Amino acid sequence: MNPTPSAGLVLAATLTVQSLVAMSLLTLPVVAPAVAATLEISAAYVGLYIALAYAGAMTASLLSGGAVRRFGAIRASQTGLLLCGVGVAVCTIESPIATALGAVLVGLGYGPITPSSSHLLVRSTPAHRMSFVFSIKQTGVPLGGVLAGLIVPGLADLIGWQAAFLTVAAASILCAVAIQPLCATLDADKDKTQRLSFGSGLAGPLRLVFSHRSLTVLAAVSFMFSIAQLSLSTYLVTFLHHDLLMGLVLAGFVLAVAQAAGVAGRLLWGYVADRYLGSTNMLIVVALLIILCAVITPFLGRIDSHVAVLIVVAVFGSCAVGWNGVYLAEVARQAPPGQTSMATAGTLSMTFMGVVVGPPLFGLIATALGSYGLAFASLVVPSGICLWLLWRYRTAFDAE
Repeated sequence: MNPTPSAGLVLAATLTVQSLVAMSLLTLPVVAPAVAATLEISAAYVGLYIALAYAGAMTASLLSGGAVRRFGAIRASQTGLLLCGVGVAVCTIESPIATALGAVLVGLGYGPITPSSSHLLVRSTPAHRMSFVFSIKQTGVPLGGVLAGLIVPGLADLIGWQAAFLTVAAASILCAVAIQPLCATLDADKDKTQRLSFGSGLAGPLRLVFSHRSLTVLAAVSFMFSIAQLSLSTYLVTFLHHDLLMGLVLAGFVLAVAQAAGVAGRLLWGYVADRYLGSTNMLIVVALLIILCAVITPFLGRIDSHVAVLIVVAVFGSCAVGWNGVYLAEVARQAPPGQTSMATAGTLSMTFMGVVVGPPLFGLIATALGSYGLAFASLVVPSGICLWLLWRYRTAFDAE
């Protein structure tokens, strides 16, 4: 009989998987100009790539709740890694249609990872450490972005972007093989009688979420927070270059600071939530800080100090990128027993919907107002809605 893996091993495995699928998702965007030149299309089409990927991720996250219960969380994670690997490999084919197909495959692989890891971590994590542990696991998302930014462009210069893509694909597939020994013990709770169908698979997680007020509120909060997160990640460099006349190299460094602050924020907010404030109050504080940063951002052009810009961007990044772990831990707490993956899948579909809707809407606002700074100020609206929802329904989290 195989020994049960330690909580530390489970966390390490889920963090590694999360980092690799996040790296796969961002592999094409970080070298978009090189890919676009080969395909003879505009690099602006990277926005369509992201939209297709997250549309696939939203669909897969809904279907993954039942799949995790039927086949096991490790098996679902392996499937996600393989799909990401295949998707990145398909993107090496010199065709826009192949690139679109690769985006969908990567998204389908990305979607099941968080529900699977939540299912595993809720079983191995003490209740009083849940926010912090979930936050550690969620650092895999910005860490994957850091890996993509540091490794893929350099590899592309050295061996070509297509070979670089195949290297990333191989890493995902090797990870799927490496976690195979965990299947015997961690997937022992799978239920082979769990029925799977496309219609019920999509609707089941949503029915669960909308039948519990606390989960409904969390889904709405994640939709709004994700608008702020992806708007910051997508448009920060453009804002710094266009509105603040900052060079692209320096603007890229500032973006890296925001992502690094997001890693630190996920850890800090998780620790503070567990030790002092609780998840709901912590998310309220995060919403307040995002509102403050959104209000300040349009005025950064009037401050002749890169240090001041870095401070504001760091705080902005720590909140807009750092909320996820606390939120996922609270979803796990509010989920009915044995249905963590289903609840996570349902709420995560709303998160991905915010990702699909947010950046294009932000771009329209920036174009209409002629200022990316003012577009950042508009993030007061979704963040303010978050604040109101969390405050208005804060008692619902204790009642369920």
